[in-house]
Amino acid sequence: MAKKQPDNTIAQNKKAFHDYFVIESFEAGIELCGTEVKSLRAGRVNLKDSWCTVEDGEMWVKGMHISPYEQGNIFNRDPMRVRRLLMHKREILKLYGTVKQEGYSLIPLSLYFKGSHVKMKLGLCKGKKLYDKRDDMAQRQAKRDIERAVKERNR
Repeated sequence: MAKKQPDNTIAQNKKAFHDYFVIESFEAGIELCGTEVKSLRAGRVNLKDSWCTVEDGEMWVKGMHISPYEQGNIFNRDPMRVRRLLMHKREILKLYGTVKQEGYSLIPLSLYFKGSHVKMKLGLCKGKKLYDKRDDMAQRQAKRDIERAVKERNR
């Protein structure tokens, strides 16, 4: 049975599904300040060019842009600052080993609220080649054509 997608999603990284094969997904908390959470509630975040790294046994997300909160003043942080992800040490070390040995990447797939906490869905991904992207586009187009033909036939 497929996992239920959270209904309170803030942002999704659609480009990640176009550029990578998602092998496995994980959930991680994210360390934010107050004005960043308020900006997230307004939906002002961009995950498009973000990635995750493991440094000194801690996981960090880089390249994620959270726009400054309009009513915030001196408490606003840098929109592109590096943010720490919260996971168990065992999970971090397992992911670090996989990324180093097998050439996978850790890519943020989505950002959502779980209760009052902000969570990030991470994907253990392998890059697609150009012919893989073309194949995916051709399959999507064929599926659309089939659905269109079935709908036209049922009229």
